Amino acid sequence: MITRSKLAEQLREYQTRSKYDWTSGSLFSTSSALASSRVDVAVFVIWELVILAFFVFSAVSLYFKHLRLSMFLLCTTLLLLLCMKITKQVRVARKKQRRMLLPLSM
Repeated sequence: MITRSKLAEQLREYQTRSKYDWTSGSLFSTSSALASSRVDVAVFVIWELVILAFFVFSAVSLYFKHLRLSMFLLCTTLLLLLCMKITKQVRVARKKQRRMLLPLSM
């Protein structure tokens, strides 16, 4: 039979395990609460590499005096960065919502 003390103990164990989640060494990360799995970390590392590549291509095109291409790449980079931030916020909100529902589902 499940008692209140067992539920409280399981909840405490879950919270201590989730506190020590490993996180991405993200360049653009402002919070470490996002990394809930290796897949999330891999996706955001790929995002960061693409953004870095766009920054480099923008600088190279500016060096070769292709101002329109440079501005296009810079705007695309900023748009990707904005999408990445929004995606992070959505995932963190979902994770918080799942944590709030945990005791009820047990």
